[in-house]
Order: sequence, then C-alpha cells, then structure tokens
Amino acid sequence: MAPTEDDETTPLAPDDGVAGGFASIVSSARAVAAKVGLAGGARALLQMNQARGFDCPGCAWPDPEPRGAIEFCENGAKHLAHEATRRRVGPDFFARRSVESLAAESDRWLEEQGRLTHPVWRPEGASHYQAISWDEAFARIAAALRGLASPDEAVFYTSGRTSNEAAFLYQLFVRRLGTNNLPDCSNLCHESSGVALSETLGGGKGTVDLDDFALADLIFLIGQNPGTNHPRMMTTLRDAKRRGCTIIAVNPLRERALVRFAHPQHPLEMLRGAPITDLFLQVRVGGDVALLQAIAQEVLRLEDEAPGSVLDRDFLREHTEGFEAWREAVRAAPMEVLVAESGVPHAEIRAAAERYARAERTIACWAMGVTQHRHAVANVREIVNLLLLRGNVGRPGAGACPVRGHSNVQGDRTMGIWERPRHEFLARLGAEFGFTPPSRHGLDAVGAIEAMRDGRVHVFFGLGGNFAVATPDPAATEAALRRCRLTAHVSTTLNRSHLVTGREALILPCLARSECDVQRTGPQFVTIEDSMAVVRRSEGTRPPPSPELRSEVAIVAGLARATLGSGSPLPWEELAADYDRIRERIARVIPGFEGLNERIRLGTLVLPRGARTRHFETPGGRARFSVNARPALDLAPGELWLTTLRSHDQFNTTVYSDDDRYRGVFGDRRVLLLAPTDIAELGLEAGQRVDVTSRFRDERRTVRGFRVKPHDLPRGNAAAYYPEANALVPVSSFAEGSRTPTYKSVAVTVRPAAAPAE
Repeated sequence: MAPTEDDETTPLAPDDGVAGGFASIVSSARAVAAKVGLAGGARALLQMNQARGFDCPGCAWPDPEPRGAIEFCENGAKHLAHEATRRRVGPDFFARRSVESLAAESDRWLEEQGRLTHPVWRPEGASHYQAISWDEAFARIAAALRGLASPDEAVFYTSGRTSNEAAFLYQLFVRRLGTNNLPDCSNLCHESSGVALSETLGGGKGTVDLDDFALADLIFLIGQNPGTNHPRMMTTLRDAKRRGCTIIAVNPLRERALVRFAHPQHPLEMLRGAPITDLFLQVRVGGDVALLQAIAQEVLRLEDEAPGSVLDRDFLREHTEGFEAWREAVRAAPMEVLVAESGVPHAEIRAAAERYARAERTIACWAMGVTQHRHAVANVREIVNLLLLRGNVGRPGAGACPVRGHSNVQGDRTMGIWERPRHEFLARLGAEFGFTPPSRHGLDAVGAIEAMRDGRVHVFFGLGGNFAVATPDPAATEAALRRCRLTAHVSTTLNRSHLVTGREALILPCLARSECDVQRTGPQFVTIEDSMAVVRRSEGTRPPPSPELRSEVAIVAGLARATLGSGSPLPWEELAADYDRIRERIARVIPGFEGLNERIRLGTLVLPRGARTRHFETPGGRARFSVNARPALDLAPGELWLTTLRSHDQFNTTVYSDDDRYRGVFGDRRVLLLAPTDIAELGLEAGQRVDVTSRFRDERRTVRGFRVKPHDLPRGNAAAYYPEANALVPVSSFAEGSRTPTYKSVAVTVRPAAAPAE
C-alpha cells in the first residue's frame, strides 16, 4: 500500500513529556501544508470558530468570549485539512476501482483519497459505482422506501457533524414518513450521560457554562483525555490551574495532557509546560463506581467529625430526595473492598475527599471513559451523587459537565434526533406541521444492527458518519448492512461504510462545514449547539470542491420531496431555499429557541437547563440521589480488562496518521498497551506481536498481530486503539439502561501471535 501524503513515522520533535507545545504547531502545519497548502490553510484556520466564520467540525468544546484571533487546536487544524484537501474522488476514480478492490484497502487509505465530487450509484449486481444524477438518486431511494411494507423497515442514522437545520428537517422527514428509527452517534458515546442526568437532575445536558470554570475551586476530570479528544479544553484547564484551582484526574492511563501542558500560543511555556493535575487517581478499568463511593464515604466521615461543616444540608433538605437511603448504602460498603475494586490507594482516596470537602465550588467533567461500560449509567449517577453532597449543582462555578466529543451531537438530540421522542416534542411538531407523528419508540444503533441482521430492516440511510466502522463487532455489522436492499450515505470523503453495501447502494456527496452554502435565495448559514448548550451560527467561507455538491439540508429536502411527493403538504423546497424558514419552525417547536433568527444574528443563544437554576424536572421536582450496585469485576485467571481509546492523530473513525506521539507510538496502530508487570507475568516482551481474545458470556472474538507496548496503566488492565479493537466488542454487550456498546471494558486474554498480522 502506498504511503499517504501526511505519513509521520518519526517524532516531530524531541520528547519533552508535555502536551501541546512546539510539536503541536509543527504537526498542525505539516498536515495543512500537505493537504491544503499553507496560505489557503492559514486563511481558513483564522476563520474557524470566529463569530463570522465556521464552527470547527471536530469537538464540541465551547468558544470563549471574547474570542482570540486563533481559536483552533491541533486536531481542529487536521480536521480542516482533511475536508479541505486538494484530492478528489469523482466518477473516473470509481470507474477505475471496483468496490471489491477498494474494500481491500485500509480505512485510512480510503479517507485520504480526497473529497467526493458527484453522487454515485452501485446497481444491484454491479462491481463498480457509477455516476448518477441527483434526481435519479433521490428517485431510487424514494422507490425503495415506498416499497417497504412499513416505514419501520428503514433506519436513518445521523452523525454529530450535522447542523441543527439539517437535523431538524431530517427528523421531520423521517417522522412524516412514519417511523422513529433515528439512531445516532450519541447512542454509541454519551447516551449513558443523558439517561443518568435525566433520571437524577431532570435533563440530559450538563449544568455548567464555560464561565463557571473561571470560578471553580476544584475540577474533577473523570475518564477523559482532553489533550487529544478536545484539546481546546486544555486552555481552560491551564487558566483555572494558574489562578489556583485544584484539578483531580481520574483515569486508568496516566495521559500526558493530564500531567503537563504547553500552550502553543504562550512562548514562555513552550519549553517545560505547565502542570495540570494536582492529584492523579489511577483507577482500574471499571472501578469508577467503587472509587466514587469510596470518596463519598470519606466525605461522610469528614462530616461526622465536624457536623455541619462539609455537607450542604440546606440544599439536601430543600432540593434533593433519596439522601438517607444512599448514605446508608454507601456506608455499608467496606472501605477495603472499595479500595481493592477501584485500584486506588486509600490515602489517595482520602486526599481527594479532603480536597473536595475544602472546595467551595466543584465541577465534575467526564467523557467516554465513563459512558462506555456495562455499568456506565451507574458511573454518571455516582458523579451526580458526589456533586449533590455539597450542593454543587445549580450555582456559579459548580456543576456537571459531560464533555461531548462531536461538534453538534448535542444539537442533533435537541432537534429531535432520538429514537425515543418525548410526547411533548411530538405534540408540538405535529401541531406545527399538521400531522400525527408516530409515537412508538424506534431503533437505536444497536437495535438497528440487530434489525438488519434479522431481516426486519431493509433500507439503511446514513446522514454522515461511518456506521460500519464506528459500531461494535464489524463482522456482525457488515453482515447486517449487506442484508439490506439499499444502503445510502451522505458523506464528504470515501469511507469503509460505502463499501459494505446492500444489494443497491448510493453515495451522496455533501458540502463540508467550512464551505460556502448558496441556495436559491442566496448564501446561507447554519447553527450548532456546543457541549454547554450554547447555540451559535456557522457560515462556510471556502469554495466547494465541486459544483455537484449539495448541502445536507438540500439533500434531505430533495429526498423528502421525492419520497413523500404530493402526499406531503410541506414546502420542502422552500425550506431548503432559505434556512431562516427552517429556523422559524424550530423556534415554534423547540422551547428556548424563540426568536431564533433575530437572536442568532446578534450573537449566541444559551438554551435553558432547569438544573442550572435548581429547577429539577424530575417526577418529584428534586434532584435524586441513587443507590448503585458496584459492577462485578472478577476475571478468569490470566484475563485483563481492556479499554479502547483514540490515538492523538485521530478524530472518531478518521485516522490522520499511524502515530501517537503522546504515547510514544509511531508507524503502527495495531498496538496493545500493557503495564510492564503484566508484560513480564504473561511471559511477553516489548514489541512482540500477540493475539487478543475477548470473552463475553459464551462468545469469543480474536484480533491478531497486535504489538506489545509498555505503558503506565494499572496492573491487570490493557488498552488498544479504536476502531482496530472494535472486533473484540460484541453487539450484545452494552450498558444497562443506555445500550451504549461497552468499548471501555472488555475481558481479554493475550497470547503470542499464532499468525502474521492481518
């Protein structure tokens, strides 16, 4: 396989042990220069995350106010370079390469070929994709949808990149068709947060704003690696640390960015960086519930020693329920058991509790290291329990902060992309558009795989994303997709999902976030919601790579018109011609968006969250303590708990290079990170190739040819990159209550490789 244009097989700079810094600048410049050119890339980067520019298509970390001239990070620069690449994939490319030959290439090679330029179609039985007009593409999908015995025989997946306007129109079309089969990427990542927060605080979103970080006395970072997955958060953490805020990190891997960070825009920090974490709790994989209960037990002990000095008794009395039952359950757990299950020494647990007890205002942040376990919902509930103890919800400088990983995944859910819509939303939607939306619950991501596998779903439509790669158990997912009569994907670049086709398949190329969107009434902008419920406008500035590209809004409208035809009184073309008309409808359907068009032109829109003002929309009107059983973490002899993670040069399923300089990995992604003690006990050596086998119930799955790499993580634990290790996760292994796949806790055994790497 030929190398890609941005291969990095050697370190960019001497390893200084810090995140960010000079190597970040060089890595960003190299990626932009190779794919876009320095001049054009620099112009685009200076418009990213600006008030009259485009929102970063990467993570959902909020933009500060006021904004600086440079508001992008290393991974944001690489994401822009990826979508602004000068390479093109047009009909001639598909004429030269069959689907079978493309399927033999690596995922990274596929995405590096460049931007899709024309809609293409793979007829049933054909070996190649071929050019097709937009009208014919819509007609073929519409015919497949109309040929179903029920609308529930189709699923409509959504990526978190999709704008609010496109997402709103998409769910409207799907519900007008007659189904709630709207799985999305949230099902795969933060669904556990939404479930737990809704149960305990009455709403699925976090309770903090960016300004709260300037007031917090203590910040917990639990199960997240901000230096790689949302690097702009590092500036917020750096600033908090500089003014004296205490930061406690909870993570199995001692990630570089959680230890020291060198801000690329501050030359004085470039050499040594600044410390980030005051206390690092190196929890075992799966040990979060035990750790959080242990910290809470120590907090209760401190209250017993000085009654009235630790717990916020007024808050507990006036705003919570279930405290007594929770306190009894937590106190009943032997501390020595909690210490053993968490893997964190008692002295460190006590130190964390003492710092929490001293802090007047505390924020707890978490990401997918918390949400992708079988007990993920319990993890989040225990975070909430700890916050409630000292009234750290609903006041400045304190609260719950789930850090979403994709730029508009939270906005998609706000717009109605959900398989289990609430009655109130459906009633408002139906009243606005004059129809009765379906009320039966639809399929989530796991349910969609199962339904395709079982022959209950025959059409898969993906609005963005890379479903075949992002989901667990690729073999099972691919087999399910191939059972479909038709698969169709809206995408910017080629990916594996385009090659895992139903009997008939289409690829529909769309505009990227950074590109000009001109419709019949003139230039358009869209809106995006970040992790902290701030809605802002995003307007592309770059020319599209092909005149054939359409916006996601225009694609959804065209498909809706073709499918519903004269039976739909909705003015699809008029809505797509002027996005203000979509926003007018959003403002009438979704609370908090009133006057959206006027307000978004004046600045940002901050959505209401009841818990932020201590208005808890729970059945009892109070925040709820919850009693959570600790998960069984028993392993068979020789087994380890494996967690999957991203490399530093990766965004979701898109891999920019085979390097991970923060973990000292270069030129390889089939890597298994192990503690040195485990390497010795297993009779292995650093650099040795091994096979990894997972166990779930009576199921076994094996990935082959992974290279052993020593790393700082707890004994009995292991880590490997996503999606290479996804084959170890069965579709049937998911979180209780949220059905999120258990990418972060897989029981595995490791053996010397029995065959060459695949």
